[in-house]
Order: sequence, then structure tokens, then C-alpha cells
Amino acid sequence: MAEWRSLTDVAVQPLPARAFMVAGREARDHAHFHCDVLRWHASFQARAGTTWALHFDDAARFAAALYGAWHAGKTVVLPGDALAGTQARLRSRVDGFAGDWPDASLACADDDEGETLLSPLDARTTRLTVYTSGSTGEPVAIEKCLAQFCAEVEALETALGTGLEGVAVHGTVSHQHIYGLLFRVLWPLAAGRAIVPRAFFPEDLLAAMEDHDAVLVASPAHLKRLPAQLSWSSLHGRLRAVFSSGGALPAEAAHAAAQLLGVAPTEILGSSETGGIAWRQWREEQPAWQPLPGVDWRIRDGALEVRSPHLNEDAWWHSQDRAEPDGAGGFRLLGRADRIVKVEERRVSLDALERQILSHPAVKDARVLLLGGARSTLAAVVVMNDDAQVPDDASMRRALSQTLSRHLAGHQDAVTRPRRWRFVAALPVNAQGKVTEAGLTALFRPERPAAHWILREATHAKVELPLDASLAVFDGHFPQAAILPGVAQLDWAVQLAREVFAVPRHFLRMEALKFQRVARPGDVVRLDLEWHPERGALVFRYTSVHGPHASGRVVFADAE
Repeated sequence: MAEWRSLTDVAVQPLPARAFMVAGREARDHAHFHCDVLRWHASFQARAGTTWALHFDDAARFAAALYGAWHAGKTVVLPGDALAGTQARLRSRVDGFAGDWPDASLACADDDEGETLLSPLDARTTRLTVYTSGSTGEPVAIEKCLAQFCAEVEALETALGTGLEGVAVHGTVSHQHIYGLLFRVLWPLAAGRAIVPRAFFPEDLLAAMEDHDAVLVASPAHLKRLPAQLSWSSLHGRLRAVFSSGGALPAEAAHAAAQLLGVAPTEILGSSETGGIAWRQWREEQPAWQPLPGVDWRIRDGALEVRSPHLNEDAWWHSQDRAEPDGAGGFRLLGRADRIVKVEERRVSLDALERQILSHPAVKDARVLLLGGARSTLAAVVVMNDDAQVPDDASMRRALSQTLSRHLAGHQDAVTRPRRWRFVAALPVNAQGKVTEAGLTALFRPERPAAHWILREATHAKVELPLDASLAVFDGHFPQAAILPGVAQLDWAVQLAREVFAVPRHFLRMEALKFQRVARPGDVVRLDLEWHPERGALVFRYTSVHGPHASGRVVFADAE
């Protein structure tokens, strides 16, 4: 800890020029940072309000404003975003807004305070408020004092700081959240490490890290998407550590990142309420969590409980993480016991999303769930009220989902809004009359394969349909040897015809219907569609390399 300073002292006086603290498009040493703190200090000191909301895209500007506000005796509120809805919600709770807000009420002073000497901060009375989703889903204010951050950065340095001397700290995560605040601002300030602007694209991140020894502060979302074609090997030996937090890092992604970057990721467990709890490094297939120095833990009623100086009080904090000891001083997590989920490392309350959807006047009932897979996705099942019809074609469903997404936009950004929607007459229930996760999930299993159009003309179209075994239409047809049901083939022909032809809404009759050969999972069938508008007739034929499968004619009319 040769360059170590307490967080209470980092802005009191400038460090020597060799202690390079803030890096950007133009190199700025700690003396520049100190001057920026003084300018913000003058701005905040000239205002009477005691509580200010800060939001900055740039970490260097944020760090200077944060310390300027603290040294002026202000309590800082740190929301996760600067959306209009967030600012509206905070107006009654803060005295003003500084930074990159749509309507900021404070700017940095043009001149600093000259020879003004700042006194060390009081670690107990210097405060910051962060917001996180509670069990009800409403944003919950978490108050922190500087003493908690002091204890945490010292624990991080003790457990993880070896070998990080002289590095620049790069990141893909925002300092507006507690993980980014600690790892990209407070810990580097205390340890005398360079703070580098956030990188949004892998190419920019790689280019920035090639100039010097580095640390990467990332999230699972970014580590899972590292483009393998980039020359990450140029970082081997100079990238000293890779940190990940905000959600579970899958084993496959962890090992792939280690191979690309040349260093095994170190994952951090914690929350806004608890601060850091534990860490693990992916040198093995599924490492156990190791508590940070000063953190006590136990398992009570199957759930993890922790006690540490990172908490607001000296008491056991009961989490919603199910856990078990690993027998070697650490523990393993077994999943969540509540309805808070992580999407792209963002904590989202399914309860809150459901309430927000239900606040739309056209909605009668709604359920939100997280769909798994290579990329977790939020999905919503919606029952419209008695005055709104269930949409029966793709364009109507798309328009309604866009309407509801816009309805959520004031409180949820694009990441935390549902991406998939289902509109139903009633929520699915089991034999006991209960809405189940399995029943909701089944609504999002595809009934029809992705359509690969070969030809789309005014009266003629051709499309290829790969029959994957996961299609819901194969359920029960039949367990011993699945086949594509004839009713599904008829339904697909009508659905796809409506996408390319002006087919009337009303069905009259079927004619010349033939099923000649079964279609099975793994087949790729081609559907030929011919539309005869003068007769209102749709002619369809299914074929594959095996020969003809089915054909027929469906007749429609403009009115019943």
C-alpha cells in the first residue's frame, strides 16, 4: 500500500505528479483532480441545499463532483440512471441535481478557490445514498457513510490488491452503481491508480488497454460477449486482473474470458445493501465463494446471512440467497428465494414490472417471468380488459407490445423492460387452478419455426421451415416418434399466407385436403403458397427431400 490514502484524505491536498490518478483523452494528474474538486466545492458551498443528486457519464468528473460535494458538507444521492421518471421521483427528496441530467440545477464553478485548504472528511457523517430494488420492486434508498466505503476498499486491497501496483483501471460498468463506484472510483483513488473513462465497445476497450498495465472492471454481460476475433492476446502479461460483478458469471463464459484475456476473472459477490461479501477466482470449474476480510457469514434456514463493517449496523443481514458451506471455509450459492432477478447484471423486480403493466388502463392482469437460454430475457403474459380484444394477428400484437413498452419507458430502460409478450384471454392455470411458472414459460415455446422466405410475390410465395424438436407443436405427437400434426400444417399455411397476401379475415371452408407423408423433427419442409384473390382461395403444398407431405385449399370471404 505504498500509495495508499484513506478515502477521507484523497482530496485534501494534491499528490505528487508521479501519482497519476485520472486518465482520459488528455492526461490529467492528481493535481488536476484536486483543482476540479475545489471548483465543485465552491459550487456546492454557494448553495443552501443539503442533499444533491449526482449523475455523470464521465468517472473523472463524477469523482471530482462527489468529493466537492462531500467537502461542502452535502449528502450525495446516487441514482442508477438519469431518466426523466427518475428525476421526477427524486425532486421531492433532493435540493438539486448536478451532472448530466436533462434539467441540471448546478454546474461546476469556472474558478477554483485558490489556496483553500480542505480538511479531512469525517468518515461517520459524510454520507451517500444509493438506490436499489427492494423486495417490493420499488426503488429503495440505501444510506451509506464514508466509513463503510473506507472499510470495504481496505478489504479489497488486502484480498485482491497484490500485483496491481501502477495499473490503470479500465471498466465497462457505470460508477453510478455501487460496484462501479467502488472498483472504478473509490478503490483507485485510495490506492493511487489511474481512473480511465468507461469503454462501451470491445474495440475501444482493447485499444485503450494496450498502452499500459491494466485492470478490467467488467460484468458478465460484457465478458460473455468478448469478440474472439479481436487480438486480446496483446494484453497477456499486462492485464493484471479482471473483475466481474452484478450477476452470476457462467462457468463457460468465465473460462472463455480467461483464455482470451490471459487472466482468470475474479468474481465479486455483494449488493447495494451489503457492500462486498465474498470473491472467487475462476481457476477451477466451479470455485466456492471466499469471504472478504472482516466479513462474517453463516447459513440460517438455508439462506446466507452476513455481518461486516460494510453494513449500516453491526447486525446479521439476512439475504434471499440460498447457500451451503463448501467444507473448506467458503460457501456455494443455490439460487434466489424471492422474485428479484438479474437481467444484464441489472436487478429487476418482477413484482414491480407487473404493477407497472397493470397500471395501463387496457390491462386486466399480467405476469412477468425470466426466460433462460443463452441470453436471459424478460417476458410478459398479459390479459386485456373487457373493452380490449386479444390481438389475433402479428401486426396488432406488435403494436400492442410497443404501446405497453412505451408505457413502461418512464420507469424502466430498454434492458429492464420485457422483450417478449404474449396476449391471452386468461392466464394459464394448472389442475389446482394456480398460475405456474411452467405454464407461463410454455407460452413462449415457439409453435412455429423461423420462416426463411425464398420468394414473396403478389400471389405466390415460397418459404422453408426447419422443424426443430423443441417446437411446442410436437408435444404429444407422439412420445415414441414425434410427427408434425396436420392441424399445425394448416394453421402455419394460413398464418404465413396472411404475412404476404391480403387474405380476408373470415374462413369459409377447406377443400382437397391431403396428408401424404409425415414430417418429423429434423426435416426441412418447403411450403408453397398460391393466392387466388378472385376466388378468395389459398392453395398450399408442403414438400421436402422426402417428397410431398401435405396439400390443400382454404377458402376465405370478406364477410360472414
